[in-house]
Amino acid sequence: MQFYVYTSFLTALLLVSPSLFASVWSENELHIQYGDLNQPFADIPGTESDTTIFTFQHASGWEHGENFFFVDYASADDEDSLYAEWYPSFSTASLLNASYGGVLKNVSFVMGINMAPESDVLKYLPGVQLHLDVEGFQFLNVLLTAYLDDSEGIDAGGAPKEDDSWMIDVAWRYPLAVGSQQFYIEGHAEYIDERGSEIAGLNVRSWVLAQVQVRWDAGNVLFNAKDRLFVGIEYQYWKNKLGTREDDNAVQALAVWRF
Repeated sequence: MQFYVYTSFLTALLLVSPSLFASVWSENELHIQYGDLNQPFADIPGTESDTTIFTFQHASGWEHGENFFFVDYASADDEDSLYAEWYPSFSTASLLNASYGGVLKNVSFVMGINMAPESDVLKYLPGVQLHLDVEGFQFLNVLLTAYLDDSEGIDAGGAPKEDDSWMIDVAWRYPLAVGSQQFYIEGHAEYIDERGSEIAGLNVRSWVLAQVQVRWDAGNVLFNAKDRLFVGIEYQYWKNKLGTREDDNAVQALAVWRF
């Protein structure tokens, strides 16, 4: 029940946010990805399943900060699942009149939320984000947060509750022109530290997750519509996937519609 209360609250907030925080820029994307992904909790370790992932992703900026969230719907051979992350941030340059120089463009306060309804997982990620100014990158951000568990646990029929931990995540977008063709290399890489769980003697292993997309601006070539339709691949490397001893090393087909 606790998870659905938070989910309803988050959904309502996202629906009314355009009227609360007038956006100065906004970017929405629909993604479709397909590939063979490792299922770390399958009965047979190392089992891979054909997996299709549909993603809605939103990023926007307003006077005093930014919003970023995504919702994944994953359909595998044996099950479907939902997962969402939301990161509202507040700019110190705007709110505190702080000034920065060199490679550091801005610092933001962040309050992240991660949710997985099937397993009743709820995490809070308070922290800071460093906005870096590096030549060639459209954006390059480093996120440092706590990783605080508020899941309901085994007694409520969900995944085991976990101890608190911390996370570092690097996200980027790098445009690359090859002749008359436009490409983008973008993605993120995260590290989440090891933590204990409510199952005695079982630790959730620290993991490294890197998801890198190589996109070709197909819409510009096919329909003379720049930065609207992209095709390409996403490479995923996940060491100790979801805290297990299983790894993922997969290439997925990718299509993106931006609006």
